[in-house]
Amino acid sequence: MARKRTERVIVTTVTPDGARRRPDELIVEEPMTIQLDGTVVSTTMRTPGNDFELAVGFCVTEGLLGGAAVTGVRYCSNGSAVASAFNEVTVETGGAAPPPVSHRLVTTSSSCGWCGSDQIDELIARLAPLPPTRPIPGAVLAAAPPRVRATQGLFSSTGAVHAAAAFDVDGTVLLTREDVGRHNAVDKVIGALALAGSLPATGLGLFVSGRASVEMVQKAWAAGFGSLVAVSAPTALAVEAAQRAGMTLVGFVRDGSYNRYAGDEP
Repeated sequence: MARKRTERVIVTTVTPDGARRRPDELIVEEPMTIQLDGTVVSTTMRTPGNDFELAVGFCVTEGLLGGAAVTGVRYCSNGSAVASAFNEVTVETGGAAPPPVSHRLVTTSSSCGWCGSDQIDELIARLAPLPPTRPIPGAVLAAAPPRVRATQGLFSSTGAVHAAAAFDVDGTVLLTREDVGRHNAVDKVIGALALAGSLPATGLGLFVSGRASVEMVQKAWAAGFGSLVAVSAPTALAVEAAQRAGMTLVGFVRDGSYNRYAGDEP
């Protein structure tokens, strides 16, 4: 079922020349509960659409699958999808995934926090350093923002969503996902690749429209991306995580220039 992703409202635009009323498109934001084999693992505010990808991507990037294969994804664990307003998604592994750890059962937001290097040590324990791959040329990294921007339909109509995109060594944008939550946009990209059997994303780059937080590095690392490109700055902890992952991390990618924070120049 196609879900409404934008809503039209009448706004008053005020300028030095006066005020006028006009229609405007606003992005829709709704809660979605994610279950793994019937157990709630998260509730996130998201833009409806690509919900199955979001749920699978979250389970992948949070390490909840424990290597288990996804055997099915569906709305609602019991009852009808309509009854839950299509706001509850269950990822199924037939019980092969380990029982979710209680401290992960949280409501996610755009500012989910980490405590520091201890969490990076946890990542090291469950994620091996990324294998060496053919580096993505600097010119391709620098060209990622305008190439992705051309695929951001929701941003064009609302100006209120984040984007994430996977691209290859030649700069071809393979898929783009948009969401009111930047973490969700990334999880949707990773979930789409997982459902297509295209993980790990070895040799590919991940673009994010906001800053490069440590959570963004975590998700890119979990999916196997060798490069992470951000329009804004990274955090210090994100740089440390990228260095330990063996990931290329660039930020402030604008007008053909960027800062390289981790990874060797190709």
